[in-house]
Amino acid sequence: MELLIKVLIGIIAIFHLYILWFEMFAWETRGRKVFRHFPADLFPKTKTLAANQGLYNGFLAAGLIWTFFIENTEWKANVALFFLGCVAVAGIYGAITASKKIFFVQGLPAIIAFLLILLN
Repeated sequence: MELLIKVLIGIIAIFHLYILWFEMFAWETRGRKVFRHFPADLFPKTKTLAANQGLYNGFLAAGLIWTFFIENTEWKANVALFFLGCVAVAGIYGAITASKKIFFVQGLPAIIAFLLILLN
């Protein structure tokens, strides 16, 4: 179970690093391809906003990656639960306010990892 938890945390962290890159550095290039329904003039105007969101995703990834370096089992679990909880809440909020797909891509994996840690 420990290996599964580490794999899930790693995947979630990598996903949030991708979001960091996407929102901070590729908003005006890749963003236009992903969000085709947005007006083209919106991307330069929202570049700073997207970069700010990307930075927050980077903090989530950093917190999750940090868990790989914590030796104390209880401390490691608590830090992982905190950051996975943040990701889960963001995924639930995103599903309610933007797209239900966000729950399955972001929220559900975090909830599964969260529950596995509690059961471990």
